[in-house]
Amino acid sequence: MTDISLAFYKLPMILRAAAPVVRRDSALYLCIVIYTLAGLVFLNAIGAADLEAYSIYFGRWTFLNCLILPTFAILIDFLVIVRRFDSRRRLAARRIFSTSRLAYSFSGLCLLMALMIFQGTFTSVKNGMPIWQGGFPFDVAQANIDAFLHFGTDPWRWLYAVAENDLVRAVVEWNYNVFWFLLNFGALFFVATSPMAASVRTRYLACFMAVWIIVGNVLAALFLSAGPAFYGAVTGDVARFGEQLAFLAHGAVSRNSAVTYQQYLWSLHEARQAGFASGISAFPSVHVGLAMLNALFLREYDRRLGALAFLYVAFVAVSSVYLAWHYAIDGYVSAAVTLVVYAVARKLIPADPRPAPDMQTATVNRPEAVVTAS
Repeated sequence: MTDISLAFYKLPMILRAAAPVVRRDSALYLCIVIYTLAGLVFLNAIGAADLEAYSIYFGRWTFLNCLILPTFAILIDFLVIVRRFDSRRRLAARRIFSTSRLAYSFSGLCLLMALMIFQGTFTSVKNGMPIWQGGFPFDVAQANIDAFLHFGTDPWRWLYAVAENDLVRAVVEWNYNVFWFLLNFGALFFVATSPMAASVRTRYLACFMAVWIIVGNVLAALFLSAGPAFYGAVTGDVARFGEQLAFLAHGAVSRNSAVTYQQYLWSLHEARQAGFASGISAFPSVHVGLAMLNALFLREYDRRLGALAFLYVAFVAVSSVYLAWHYAIDGYVSAAVTLVVYAVARKLIPADPRPAPDMQTATVNRPEAVVTAS
């Protein structure tokens, strides 16, 4: 019997061992329930129940977190065993597929599936925000503040003065639309399922949800703006960002282009339809917020890696302006709010109990770390 088939044979033991960890996560599940109920109340109160987006996430979220990322994690473990062990490979494999280790990972998968509902609520609420506000009332004010803070010039003009290049655009688009998602949702999967991140799991996941809710829903709804890509459509001033959008249109044929996704979002908005990752809001930036969150946790593990992660945060913030998704202040405010969320969580949320020794592998020397390159 192979180690993997043995894991399935031990499924009842795995479920029993996972139960205490799932119970320990009850506060996180409760937060998801409360947020979901609040989101549904909000949608019904503004007459936007038709914009709920829960079913849209089921297929893709399940495929990612129950097949793609677990397969990748097993492959990484296999490569570690091959490279670091010689005569004791079978023992290392049994340790990786031990009942307690699999139970911990299973409890993480349960959390991730609950977060599928969380993401559905986030998108549903985001879809309803323009209806609640009657449009996007804050674009002019935010664009003017942006220009004021950058010496009287819209920041994108400073960027294009030195980097208006199709190759640069393609690299920035790939990072913003592909690599960012791999880093941030890969980090989420790692923290949720790996015993190596056990001591920070509750705190990280609480911060993860708080960033989405506070940055992406609460502040976004209160100061709703559409962003430079849609500035002309919501204000009537098509000239202010017209040159920028004309340049970005060069990449329209690419599947990763910003302009293609922006057109997708606007078409759903005009049709009043929900879609995967639909909804329009610029201020503040969730992209920057999550990159900042991962940088803060990575800094706990290694200051040098943390410094690189903060450089990545800056790159994401610059990219968001370059691609006309955001005003620069969206990134500034998001980074500041995320720092406050992180600091509060560090004060209020204690470290989780460390896992049993057989749940960990010999691949990391600091089990309290969150390893992510964001």
